Amino acid sequence: MRSIRHYLLRTLAITMVIAGGVAVTAAYLITDHELEEILDTQLSLHSRIVAGQLDPNATIDDYARLASRMGLPGHPTQLYRDGIAVPLSRSESGPKLYHEEELKLVLGFWNADGSPRLLGGKWNAAGPFPAPLEEGFRWESYDGHRWRVFSMFDITTDTWISMGLRGSFHDEVVERITWNNLLPMLFLLPLLLWLMSRIIRRGIAPIQALSSQVQGRSARDLSEIDNPVPQELNGLRQSLNDFIARLKATLERERRFTADAAHELRTPLAALRIHLDNAQAGGEQSLQKAYIGVERLQRVVEQLLILARLDQVATTSSATIDLYPIIAELVAELWPLAEERDQHLRLTGLTRLEVRADEIEVGILFRNLLDNALRYTSEGGQVEVELALWEGLPQLTVRDTGPGLPEALLDKVTERFRRA
Repeated sequence: MRSIRHYLLRTLAITMVIAGGVAVTAAYLITDHELEEILDTQLSLHSRIVAGQLDPNATIDDYARLASRMGLPGHPTQLYRDGIAVPLSRSESGPKLYHEEELKLVLGFWNADGSPRLLGGKWNAAGPFPAPLEEGFRWESYDGHRWRVFSMFDITTDTWISMGLRGSFHDEVVERITWNNLLPMLFLLPLLLWLMSRIIRRGIAPIQALSSQVQGRSARDLSEIDNPVPQELNGLRQSLNDFIARLKATLERERRFTADAAHELRTPLAALRIHLDNAQAGGEQSLQKAYIGVERLQRVVEQLLILARLDQVATTSSATIDLYPIIAELVAELWPLAEERDQHLRLTGLTRLEVRADEIEVGILFRNLLDNALRYTSEGGQVEVELALWEGLPQLTVRDTGPGLPEALLDKVTERFRRA
């Protein structure tokens, strides 16, 4: 599995780049829209100001003087009379102080019939700029450029007035603003990535410390982890402590199992050896006792196998099962043992009793109950297994005519290898 630190750093870096791209795109679109509105407002405002300055009695000489002041070096304003270009009587180089961006802003006048009267320099490069047909804003393509144009008709002077701004000016301003927003982000990105790396490294340091604590422990150290951890790791520490507690209990159970098994096996083996030695010396009764010792040893081994079988089942799967066929099979299996001792073994009660349990564990449990009942019941005794319902709940009862369990051993009946 990949490193958490590398995953977080890579994910946050990608997220930051995407967020930055979205922010720059949004800034571009918003700036484009807002700037278009601002420039449209300026075009409209300045056109009305120019209209307010027009004299209804202005002569051709008045427009000639206006043309000389509007012209820029290399881009003279053109004066028209009856739609025909009129050369200016005097050459004007235009203002000495002007901004280069003024070349992208042009003013033009047309007669009521649409014939040009006065056009700025950029609107004469490829013939007269198209005359306005209606008032308002429009986009116009001229001489390989797009122009944003505002047009209005002045009734007082019967003059069409248009003021236009080349679209490249709008695009350059938007791009300049966008780059001004993007460049700081590009310069700050490496610094932010470094800071994120430091923050992530510091954030996962407790996880690495907790991992080191677990790895550094010896196999015999099963004490709880009590080192302080952040709040987010309390659940992990508690889970580890719970696992350690379960492991400790399992190892303790295995230790007791080994000790009890060794003790239980040692006793019948020692007795069996003594009886065999006595039998070798000629004692006939010792052979019978040796046979009883072998039976006891066989019983201990069977119990060990049952416990080992239970320990091998990692998880139990509960399901709805019928107890009757399980009990009937066990009764049939143990019937020869009862016949050998002249015991009466019978199954009574219901022929169907459903419970929710694990079939394997139920079989081991009931076999152990029946086996104990037969072994501790005297010859000629009775063992009865009854299936019934008690207050709506399933009930299985094993009754025998044996000596019963001493009251002093009731609290020890569940201990392994405990025998009366």
